[in-house]
Amino acid sequence: MTTTAASKSEVAYKWLRSRITGHMFSPGYRLVLGSIAEDLKMSVVPVREAIRQLAGRGVLASRQGAGVFVTALDAPEDWDAVLRKAGIAAVIEARIAIETEAAALAAVRRTPADLRSIRRALADRGAQRSDIESHVDADTAFHRTIVAASHNPVLLDLFDSFTPRLRESMIEMLRLRREFGDDADHDAHAEQVEAIADRDESAASARSRAHLLALRDALA
Repeated sequence: MTTTAASKSEVAYKWLRSRITGHMFSPGYRLVLGSIAEDLKMSVVPVREAIRQLAGRGVLASRQGAGVFVTALDAPEDWDAVLRKAGIAAVIEARIAIETEAAALAAVRRTPADLRSIRRALADRGAQRSDIESHVDADTAFHRTIVAASHNPVLLDLFDSFTPRLRESMIEMLRLRREFGDDADHDAHAEQVEAIADRDESAASARSRAHLLALRDALA
């Protein structure tokens, strides 16, 4: 899509959303692409793109043979925006929900290749103890290998969605604390790896939870 087309679709998006949120187009209202394009003095192409975006956010729905209809008065806030506004404690609590289950599943489902990846990530994490940003990146990569070993694509997508917000907050927190990556912290991560290697799902989950709770409590 060209810049001009992209800007026109944004105009159409805002125009449609303002009429939906302003109750001019109520739930059940049928959109007519040609009329909208005429009102906006543009082709139907950017209008169709705006409708696609709003449909993706649950505001509009297409009914075969009938057209496009308003289904809700407002779109839920973008997930990225929610994460940007969330405090680091809230993000860590969400990680607890994702990673404790992922650790348990990894203990059951991990393959030999998964375990090798986890051990390599642990070793890399242990080597990155002098620079905060490198340490945070290595730590995130380590935890991601465990979530990947759960073989649950939804959990992995959720974890990945947290990564930018998490990285920013962890770097900020560690700069304030001025200490990170000590032997006790590394040993706690190593114990989680051994629980996964032993296929002990209860221990893997418990150690993941304990680590993340300690991280959250350190913010208090």
